[in-house]
Amino acid sequence: MKEMTIKQAQADVDEWIKTVGVKYFSALTNLGILMEEVGELSRLMVRTYGDQSFKKTDEGKEIADEMADVFWVLLCLANQTGVDLTDALEKNFEKKNARDKERHRQNKKLE
Repeated sequence: MKEMTIKQAQADVDEWIKTVGVKYFSALTNLGILMEEVGELSRLMVRTYGDQSFKKTDEGKEIADEMADVFWVLLCLANQTGVDLTDALEKNFEKKNARDKERHRQNKKLE
C-alpha cells in the first residue's frame, strides 16, 4: 500500500464524497457523526485497555478501523470548512513546541 499524505487523504475523501457519496452531509451533521465515531472508538478502547468486559456487539470491531472512521469524518469537516490539515498540524506543532518546550519536563507526574 502506498504512503499517503494528509493532503492526499483530504483530496481522496473529497473525490470519494463527490462521486460515490454524492455530496457532503452538512457540517453540523458531520460534527454529530464525528462524536458518534469518537464514542465508538472510546467504547472499544475502554474494553480493550480498561476494566470493562466486551459485549457481543463489540465482536469484530478493530481499534484501527474505528480510528480511521474518526479520521475520515475529520477530513470531511476540514474539507467543508476550508481547513488545510497539513498546514494546521504544522502550525499546531509550532504552537506546542513554543508553549510546551519545558512544561512536560518539569511535570513530576511524568518522571
